[in-house]
Amino acid sequence: MPIYRFIFFSAKHRFAHASNLLPRFGSSKRIQSCGYTKSAKNNYYKKPTGHPVVNVETQASRSSGAYFIPPILLGFGGLLAFLHYNDERRAVKIGKDSYTGSDTAVAPIIGGPFTLVNSENQIVNEQDFLGNWVLLYFGYTSSPDIGPDQVRIMAKVIDTLEAKKNLKVLPVFVTIDPQRDTPAQLRAYLKEFDPRIVGLGGLVSAVRQMAQEYRVYFKKVEEEGDDYLVESSHSMYLIDPKMKVVRCFGVEYNAEQLSKEILKELKKHQVNA
Repeated sequence: MPIYRFIFFSAKHRFAHASNLLPRFGSSKRIQSCGYTKSAKNNYYKKPTGHPVVNVETQASRSSGAYFIPPILLGFGGLLAFLHYNDERRAVKIGKDSYTGSDTAVAPIIGGPFTLVNSENQIVNEQDFLGNWVLLYFGYTSSPDIGPDQVRIMAKVIDTLEAKKNLKVLPVFVTIDPQRDTPAQLRAYLKEFDPRIVGLGGLVSAVRQMAQEYRVYFKKVEEEGDDYLVESSHSMYLIDPKMKVVRCFGVEYNAEQLSKEILKELKKHQVNA
């Protein structure tokens, strides 16, 4: 059969099939589908082959259902693609260590620029801490239990590293309650633990921005009267002289364990006394 005739009959067949899907208008909504075959010898038609009666509306609805399946599959596929992209975006990537040059896991970016006020009522920013190893803690002076314990651990760690290993790490305390923790309040509070601890506060918006950059969670919890507490993640960060976060520590570390872990990091980055 010539190609053009094949294309013609194929298109005609598809058009006839599509026209059967259109809704019928009129009194009758059911049709009889019969098959006739013509005999070349006897020139007569055989009886219907007995195909069942087909409801046009049912057939159209079933056929139209097939056209709704692809969009559903596409939507499901799109959802899977979005979840995969989100996982890839949040995944820890592999990169080059800035100190050793070897392949290492690069954590999500933590930290960033900030402008706060220290306990001497002076404006400071991240540039003022360049060239120093920093042990950073977010807390507040009215914390009833965990806060003072963490500041005490910080002071002991700094003393251990400096006295026994001759390594200097600058302790920095950032308040998450700047409304109550004024520069004078910070100075008096930190002096009870170690006068070397630098206290930082300032505007509420500035403190909130820095906490967000360092992925610090905190929330005010109202108490009786005008009193309140502040829930916090109580995270402590070891920051290198380029103001990049090297390690994050939780409350599960005591002073001895924290000293050993910080010493490992300093040796890893070849810090000389």
